[in-house]
Amino acid sequence: MDPIDRQIIDTLQGGFPLCAAPYAQVAQQLGLSEDDLLQRLQRLLDTKVLTRFGPMFQVERMGGAFVLAAMQVPEERFDEVTQAVNALPEVAHNYRRDHALNMWFVLATPSADGIATAIEAIERTTGIPVHAFPKEREYFVEMKLRVIA
Repeated sequence: MDPIDRQIIDTLQGGFPLCAAPYAQVAQQLGLSEDDLLQRLQRLLDTKVLTRFGPMFQVERMGGAFVLAAMQVPEERFDEVTQAVNALPEVAHNYRRDHALNMWFVLATPSADGIATAIEAIERTTGIPVHAFPKEREYFVEMKLRVIA
């Protein structure tokens, strides 16, 4: 990453313009062309410096659902189960944890009943129970990380 990449990341953490040409507006603010900004963003995604770039939605307000889920996966099956779980488009943020429930992930579906369907599919495919932890309360935690050299 060069200083321009760092400035792009710092600038795009919140406050993304809502206008007809948001990338052109950000590019102008940074002293770049729109094409250069888009190419740099794509390179940051391709090289996994950024793993995601996009809006965050409150899926429940759009009729969908999401839930934090966990599984107790035998160590010798961890890679196999990870591949099976991650194959579902409803799965995101799959992490290994040092805990009896050693695999944690988020399920997000376009409808509330989709969560149960996804859990059933994972259990059927892996033979391992899925523990769902629905949200009881929502908190807003804004976290912006300044990218320094």
